[in-house]
Amino acid sequence: MSVPPQLLTPPLFNSRDGQVLAFDPGVTPKEGGLPGLAVLKDVVNSINLFGIIAVVAALAVAGVMWAWGSHSGNHQAEANGKKGVMISAGAALLLGGANGIVSFFSAMGTRIS
Repeated sequence: MSVPPQLLTPPLFNSRDGQVLAFDPGVTPKEGGLPGLAVLKDVVNSINLFGIIAVVAALAVAGVMWAWGSHSGNHQAEANGKKGVMISAGAALLLGGANGIVSFFSAMGTRIS
């Protein structure tokens, strides 16, 4: 007779009244568990590089638009240039900090019990 895997893992209990909240599946990340992990990391790094290059181009275009709008008195172009600069800066922040952001939340996730 086979026992379902859910019953083999210890349940998580509510400390106040002893109710079962959920079952712990016991899954943890393991580096090297799948073939091709190095290739996948290279692909993600390349995508990140292309993203950063695109952000630099967008920042340059938005900066030119902001300067042109300010110089010519075109308030719509100036506002769009400012918005583009801020969006480009935010995208650069997210792309540059992607590893740190994921690591931070992954570490926070290990503390959940």
